[in-house]
Amino acid sequence: MIVQIQEESPPCFFSFLQKRSTTEATVEVHSVKVDCTVTSRFAHTVTTSKALNKANFSQEIFFEVELPKTAFIVNFSMEIDGEVYVGEVKEKEKAKKQYDQAVSSGRTAGLVKASGRTMEKFSVSVNVAAESNVTFVLTYEELLQRKLGQYEILTRLKPKQPVHEQIVANIYEPQGLSFVDAHATFLSNELLPLVEKTVTDNKAHISFSPTMDQQRKCPDCDGTLIDGDFIIKYDVKRAQSLGDVQIVNGYFVHFFAPPDLPRVPKNVVFVIDKSGSMRGTKMIQTREAMLAILEDIDEEDHFALIQFDDRIEPWRESLSKATKENVAEGMDYVRNISDRGGTNINDAVLRGVDMLIKDRQQKNLPERSVDMIILLTDGMPYNGECIHLPTIQTNVHSAMGGNMSMFCLGFGNDVDYSFLDVMSKQNKGVARRIFEGSDAALQLQGFYQEVANPLLSEVDLRYPDNAVDSLTTNHYTQLYNGSEIVVAGRLMDNDLDNFIVEVFGQGFEEDFTVQGQASAVDWDMMYPDEEYIFGDFTERLWAYLTIQQLLEQSKTGSPEDKANATAKALHMSLEYSFVTTLTSMVVTKPETEDGPDSPLIADKLTEEQRQQTERSDFHCARHSNVSPAVDGDPHFLIELPDRHDALCFNIDDKPGTIFNLVREPTQGILVNGQTIGDKKIPPDGKINTYFGRFGIVHHILGVRLEVSTEDISVLQDDKLVQLLWSDTASVTGPNMDLFLTKDHSLTVSLKDSVKFVILLHKVWEKHPYHQDYLGFYTLDSHLLPPTVHGLLGQFYHGIEYEVSDLRPGEVTEKPDATMYVKGQELNVTRGWQRDFRRDVKNGDNVPCWFVHSNGTGLIDGDATDYVVSGLFKRD
Repeated sequence: MIVQIQEESPPCFFSFLQKRSTTEATVEVHSVKVDCTVTSRFAHTVTTSKALNKANFSQEIFFEVELPKTAFIVNFSMEIDGEVYVGEVKEKEKAKKQYDQAVSSGRTAGLVKASGRTMEKFSVSVNVAAESNVTFVLTYEELLQRKLGQYEILTRLKPKQPVHEQIVANIYEPQGLSFVDAHATFLSNELLPLVEKTVTDNKAHISFSPTMDQQRKCPDCDGTLIDGDFIIKYDVKRAQSLGDVQIVNGYFVHFFAPPDLPRVPKNVVFVIDKSGSMRGTKMIQTREAMLAILEDIDEEDHFALIQFDDRIEPWRESLSKATKENVAEGMDYVRNISDRGGTNINDAVLRGVDMLIKDRQQKNLPERSVDMIILLTDGMPYNGECIHLPTIQTNVHSAMGGNMSMFCLGFGNDVDYSFLDVMSKQNKGVARRIFEGSDAALQLQGFYQEVANPLLSEVDLRYPDNAVDSLTTNHYTQLYNGSEIVVAGRLMDNDLDNFIVEVFGQGFEEDFTVQGQASAVDWDMMYPDEEYIFGDFTERLWAYLTIQQLLEQSKTGSPEDKANATAKALHMSLEYSFVTTLTSMVVTKPETEDGPDSPLIADKLTEEQRQQTERSDFHCARHSNVSPAVDGDPHFLIELPDRHDALCFNIDDKPGTIFNLVREPTQGILVNGQTIGDKKIPPDGKINTYFGRFGIVHHILGVRLEVSTEDISVLQDDKLVQLLWSDTASVTGPNMDLFLTKDHSLTVSLKDSVKFVILLHKVWEKHPYHQDYLGFYTLDSHLLPPTVHGLLGQFYHGIEYEVSDLRPGEVTEKPDATMYVKGQELNVTRGWQRDFRRDVKNGDNVPCWFVHSNGTGLIDGDATDYVVSGLFKRD
């Protein structure tokens, strides 16, 4: 979680909401408090921040909190001068209309954004009158998951200035605490003694309350030492094989992770993508991770290695026992894996399934062992006879027949995570994203460690049919060392005399069976001095777990099953006020002197939405503040992630006109694009124009490309290569790499320089008017010097502008405003353009400020100044 109060000017996206600059304003933050209560793994966290506007005029005050992506927001409120404004949880579809209206009018309506790998950022601003107070309160809940033998509570702190700050955590575990640890990434020798920890048999109290002076980097500094993560880790005692059952107010929860079980041998096939897109760092990290995994594999396990691109290349035709000799030979094989070609996921996975089935039939594997496939891929299937995603899922599910587990690791930002997620869940496994970064190899190893040591398989947890109903999932394929199974349900009555719990599973040498009588803990007796009311934690834990499982079920099965799961999850989300992927929290801010404010919407992000954000951030914002592109007829889109905004304009000219898009004289880089028109004049009389050809030159590197809707010509080192869009291919050279995805995209990577992505838009060949066309996108534009120019190039290093005077436009959903840019005052309109990088067919809508008249006033000079005489000409 991150707690942050900002007093500097908000992003320009908000600038038209206020009449005065806040740069001279003074905001005094009274306090920031994070209060976390954990009751039998169920965490209830309340973040409270109080601030005072000390200025003699009103201003916006910002509040930000980072929370785990596994948590559900349950409440948000603002108190301003005694008036309380409370968020309301609504069905997402009903809130969407309010959201769209707010976005189209230029207001940032979304409160929640992805933040890093495991967190989400909730942010809101409110206009506070002069010398007035505001209190923000955000509450969220989650069930802590046990991984590698411990639970973790993470609080992220980034106050930017010394404030009265306090972190308090109270952990109540009737099962008994085995250890509790608290540390922070920012703890110095001076701050370390300020972490107070009191631990008894079944309760822990942790607090961290540095004074403002203790937070300062130096006595007279405004900066603070508090900047990073405060982390609490703990585990509970596990004396009972049956596990622990908690019963409170008509609901129960059963935690099952028995001690001292021997591991079950596993048979694992590693299916490794080595296609061209894995080139470079990804391939190096994959080899590094696989070497570490093989080095640690248990000698009782069996393993196989399959590398694939458009070809399937198994190390051996069957699995091998993990003897020292076999492991050493497998490691030698891994060291020699190199990237090339396309991505034939279907045949690669089916080959692994076939290996396991044949070795089972031939009794080459231990009878009591676990079969699994671990797929590592970074892209979409583009090769082989089968590239249709649902067909691949059907093929794999049918081949596995419920007899093995599949784990899918999606590497990077371009992988289709939804495809992998569904395929894993259909086959008793899970999918996990591996984020691009220096620690990618450690992420791969970390995931493997979670599934490396099975303890039980086919685990059934049973309860009397006449005593409980509304059970969460009570059958699990495997229990892994360091994890935990959690089942919750509702009691039909309070008669606990017949509440018998039974657990069955398959162990290494024999079946596991345990039975016991459940009993309720007297919480008042166990915690006699506590003011905290434990009353409904089991019910809310049950609701949280039920909703999470229903949301997972809504991704697989028949359309009817998915619809029923979605409907039940929505009903429970509304009943328990959880912000899930089906609901939104609507926060109505108070009216200001500028008029009524639009409602703000807090959503729960899906993994696909997180990936979309991260993909954009990775390609655009990681190194640069701007992402210029041209696509459509032709639409120029300048995305500015750091400002949460975008600018756009059109260029209208006759077909055949060639425009200079990028020109950088010191490196000799040139990109020109030629327009094409409709096949014939449409009924409305307006001929649309699109880009149909691009010419790319890097004189110093000796590279020249011509890209049309039909083919690609590559000249490098005086060698000419012809490619067709119907191919999937990669071309590697000393100065340039190309990766062509069939009928989809071409990525051009210039050595130590910029990357260009060209998208192919396929149009039905019998369409009476339209024809195929191209889109052009720039990545890593920060690598070009400030001397770069052109219709796109002039924006590669950002642009300064301000927007004000929001007013109704000709269309209700598209208001007008005044933009101040390059010393000029322009009339602009709030509109939409589409970014096709993620979805080449439909595109993603991007709200932007549209500049009229061929971008006049925004671009340097006039559009005609960028017309050149040839595809590889400078003028």
